[in-house]
Amino acid sequence: MPGQKILLVDDEPEIRNMLGIFLGVEDFEIHEADCGKAALRQAIAQKPDLILLDLGLPDLDGNEVIAAIRKFSNVPVIVLTARTEDQQVVQALNLGADDYVTKPFRADILLARIQANLRQRGPANDDGNFVENGPVRIDLDRHEVMINGKLAAFTPKEFNLLHMFVANKGKMITHKQILREVWGPQHVDDTQYLRVYIGQVRNKLEAAAGLGTSITSESGIGYRMEALTAARNPAAA
Repeated sequence: MPGQKILLVDDEPEIRNMLGIFLGVEDFEIHEADCGKAALRQAIAQKPDLILLDLGLPDLDGNEVIAAIRKFSNVPVIVLTARTEDQQVVQALNLGADDYVTKPFRADILLARIQANLRQRGPANDDGNFVENGPVRIDLDRHEVMINGKLAAFTPKEFNLLHMFVANKGKMITHKQILREVWGPQHVDDTQYLRVYIGQVRNKLEAAAGLGTSITSESGIGYRMEALTAARNPAAA
């Protein structure tokens, strides 16, 4: 992770300076942009490993920047936003942003979100038929879920839902993204339906390994499965 490039996009010099110092200490290579057009130029020229993007820019709306970036790059984009901008956050995630952090933010929370998104972008498992998140291992060919090395029973819809979370571990996924991917575009407004299935997946994760709380919700926005780092043994808890 040291030496990876982060592009900071914010029109406030104080914020860029503060983030530049904090992330520089973590050995990231920092590049800066103070407006949307400069951000797009830097994204093309520098090919950053991750972009921190403020939505309130003086020339382009932050969501316009995201849409433009997604035309040529899959670089992880973390949105920096005020709590009052929930609808803008949902729009940003639906346009292709990977995550968000609200202002004012704690440095350790921002670093955790950066690390989670960089890990997600990291080298794929040599065996491309598996996806993993800590003790959770999904065999895509056999349609099986292993938790702490033991087979766990998931219905087809539960399997698809868990697969989406594991494949996007550490990332916030909007309600509509989940519903569109797992149930199809005709169900993008069935959030009550989604809550029922989220509850079922949480219950099975909790029963198998005490992992029910690994899937967290953000009211009005979506869900996130935290990146898990080690197998858990509920018998030893």
